[in-house]
Amino acid sequence: MTDNSSDQDKQPADAGTKKGKGLLHRPVLLSAIAILLVVAAVGGILWWSYERQFESTDDAFIDTHIVRLAPQTAGRVIQVMADDNALVQAGAPLIIIDSAGLQTQVAQARAQAAQAQAGVDSARSQILVDERAYQQALAEVASARAVADKASLDLARYRSLQQLNPSAVAQQQIDDATATVTQTAAQLQSALRAAQTRMAQEAMARTQVASSLEQVHAAQATVAAAGINLGYTRIVAPLTGHVTDRTVAVGNYVEPGTQMLAIVPLTLWVTANFKETQLALMRPGQPVSIKVDVCPEKRLSGHVDSLQRGAGQAFAILPPQNATGNFVKVVQRVPVKIDFDRLPSDCPLGPGMSVEPTVRVR
Repeated sequence: MTDNSSDQDKQPADAGTKKGKGLLHRPVLLSAIAILLVVAAVGGILWWSYERQFESTDDAFIDTHIVRLAPQTAGRVIQVMADDNALVQAGAPLIIIDSAGLQTQVAQARAQAAQAQAGVDSARSQILVDERAYQQALAEVASARAVADKASLDLARYRSLQQLNPSAVAQQQIDDATATVTQTAAQLQSALRAAQTRMAQEAMARTQVASSLEQVHAAQATVAAAGINLGYTRIVAPLTGHVTDRTVAVGNYVEPGTQMLAIVPLTLWVTANFKETQLALMRPGQPVSIKVDVCPEKRLSGHVDSLQRGAGQAFAILPPQNATGNFVKVVQRVPVKIDFDRLPSDCPLGPGMSVEPTVRVR
């Protein structure tokens, strides 16, 4: 009994010793483990060395400046030439609004302008008449002055003769000459007043021309305004792009400011919201690889265009006020604009679509 128990006690110890010696005496296994560890370490270093050259984010989307069209005049839509998602060229007609009322306003404005121009022409004709009358009045003044001067000279001669020889000139002649001087002086004054009246009439006619010209300018401005409003009834594409978000149809009554459709331009870019800690080495011009969710098999190329001066939260309607309350630092995101090198023709890209840009920063 004692011997058997001793043998049993020795067997586990011998087995443990043999097992331990087996692991230590298997150099091939140990070498394989060491090689795997070295390969993993080298691979990790190489992977880290490669990945540190890039910065990527999934908080990115395709962006553009969407043009939203709204009428500038009220009216009923009589024609819509813009189909949903259609490509339209700049200047192509899109929507026609009923213009009957505005055409009437244009006709009325043109009639008022013509009437004002007729008033100008009439006033200018009156100026010519008044000028001739004024010149005639001046001639009459000159004639009356000549007669008055002769009468004065005659009276002076008669008086001189009377002083030299009282019997040489009769008193009747002196009296007649005196009366003639008085009469011609009165005629001269009358001619002067008539000339002044003609001059005032000519000045009034010139004033009337100036007033009529102001009326013409006002009428022409009304015509121009009516023409502009008439032009608002024809809505054209301001740029080349695709029609989207169309809400207008024939028969709708629209008012100024009512959005009818939008145009997505052909120029697209990527707005990528990188963490501020990713921007230390990011600069304009660096190459970018862009993965687009709508075309997962494609990898588009681009380059960094610019970095926004300020984090997105700084432009919010109610920006955070860190000076009050408890402050918890949060890594902010900064929008980065990325331009495509070339847009694919077989991939329908549009604003709002998700992308994953990877920027090579080293």
